[in-house]
Amino acid sequence: MFLSLPSLAAAQNAAPAQPTTGFQDGGFFIQSPDGDNRLAFGMVAQLDGKFELNDTVPVSSTFTIRKLRPTFSGRVGRYFDFKVMPDFGGGQTVVADAYLDIRFSRAFRLRTGKDKTPIGHELLHGDAFVLFPERSLASNLVPNRDTGFQAQGDVWGGRATYGAGVFNGIPDGTSSSTDTDSNSGKDLAARVTVQPFRKPGAPAGPLTGLGFHLGGSRGKEVGTLPTFKTSFGQVFYAYAAGTVADGTRSRITPAAFYYYKSFGAFGEYVRSSQAVTRALVSRDVANHAWETTASYVLTGEAASERGVRPRNNFDPAAHHWGALQVIGRYAVLTVDDDAFATGLAGAGASQEAHSWGIGANWYPNPWIKWYASVERTTFDAPVAPVRAAEDIIFIRGQVAF
Repeated sequence: MFLSLPSLAAAQNAAPAQPTTGFQDGGFFIQSPDGDNRLAFGMVAQLDGKFELNDTVPVSSTFTIRKLRPTFSGRVGRYFDFKVMPDFGGGQTVVADAYLDIRFSRAFRLRTGKDKTPIGHELLHGDAFVLFPERSLASNLVPNRDTGFQAQGDVWGGRATYGAGVFNGIPDGTSSSTDTDSNSGKDLAARVTVQPFRKPGAPAGPLTGLGFHLGGSRGKEVGTLPTFKTSFGQVFYAYAAGTVADGTRSRITPAAFYYYKSFGAFGEYVRSSQAVTRALVSRDVANHAWETTASYVLTGEAASERGVRPRNNFDPAAHHWGALQVIGRYAVLTVDDDAFATGLAGAGASQEAHSWGIGANWYPNPWIKWYASVERTTFDAPVAPVRAAEDIIFIRGQVAF
């Protein structure tokens, strides 16, 4: 009996075995009993119908596979996490995400590889959780996915999160496609998000969902300049032929957000400045944009930046229909006057775009989502003719887990 006591004590103190297979929000998974090694398979698939109601606009109505992203993520040796996510949408194959983390603690982990650049608030929302089928005009002025090295973490008892690192550097509104840099310049980028009234584990109050975001970057860019597009994909601003990036680029984007019960809203301002050159003309072109988005869940579930979880999943036999959310958005993007005054803007470029949209999202269950929205974008230009307004209808079916 005395010989058996040590083994009994060890059995009582050992961590309970975890499920070795199953399904969670991260997808289907298989893992070791202690959870130190894990492989999960997820998916984001978005199937769109886009219809332009104005025949004078140079874009086509179409059905398309917007995103098709199988996701492989997991853990090796307890402290090392990874994610690989290709994208087969739009008839092309690219690597959207590919990174490796080493976790020292919740407050500090290091990530190397390709991921979203930590700058824009709306752009950092998960692809499966955006309220409208496409992000707003303001996201034209921040980079998307880039390759680099960054530190991340949660601090202040979970009230604040941060990300900061060095990246190859890409033009506004784009993602790295070659995953290499064409020049030696690099971008330093960082963001911090604070929810001062959030207390993990405590009941939610009226101010729990109030938060603030600040992101920015600085670096040098030589070569390609961005074009600015509507959510439908119409290019409304491009630089004149022969105009290139040639020097310092800086971005800053403050934002605020608020979620309480069924209501959610956020607003963001973005300013992006880039040194550009064409022939003998050199200027610092500073473009800016802002947007505000609001939502309300008609069926009473809680709103959040990670979507809506229906109180009752879709089950017609039980008269359960999921959750229904209504949404609205207004956004403006303005190009620097100097770009037009000095001939840096391309022929037919619009200086300003205003966009508003309304819509509804249906969540039959946490993994299926249907979008339906109407958007109108109008344009201003310093010289005639002014671009015709863009009126569009979006419909999207999505599966994400």
